[in-house]
Amino acid sequence: MVSQLDDLDRAILRLLKEDARLTISDIAEHLQRPESTIHFRIKKLQERGVIDKYTIILGRDLWPRDLAIVYIQTETPIIEDFLEKYVNHIMKTLSLLPNVLAVARSGKDGLIALIGEGDREKLDHFIDDTIRVLPTLKRVEVFYLDGFTKGRDLVGFLVGV
Repeated sequence: MVSQLDDLDRAILRLLKEDARLTISDIAEHLQRPESTIHFRIKKLQERGVIDKYTIILGRDLWPRDLAIVYIQTETPIIEDFLEKYVNHIMKTLSLLPNVLAVARSGKDGLIALIGEGDREKLDHFIDDTIRVLPTLKRVEVFYLDGFTKGRDLVGFLVGV
């Protein structure tokens, strides 16, 4: 789908990603194009599903100060059919917790969670008291995130209120 975008579509998307509150007039002025062209292009981008919805990124005051990616690998149960259900259960359980920002499957018996907390000590307590105590885990690896080159704003998108 991305290969079907031309330079104008990409320019519009870049501006909207930066500030989704921009009006059609603002975009048209910035790109030096007629408002009718910008309106038509945005409408087509929405119809094609390139623009799904407009949202906000919460301010940094609401972001957790410390983040970690946690890899969780489960033991394979005696009845292997239960593995899928167990991994899905863990994913669902973790996704209900407010400081778990994202949960994704990783392979047949693993998952990855992005976890945020107010400080490293609270982060460690959460991991020890909530994740490491889950039954039948083979491995839990914690990767603390100390800095970002790209993607830090993703936290503002994921964090709950």
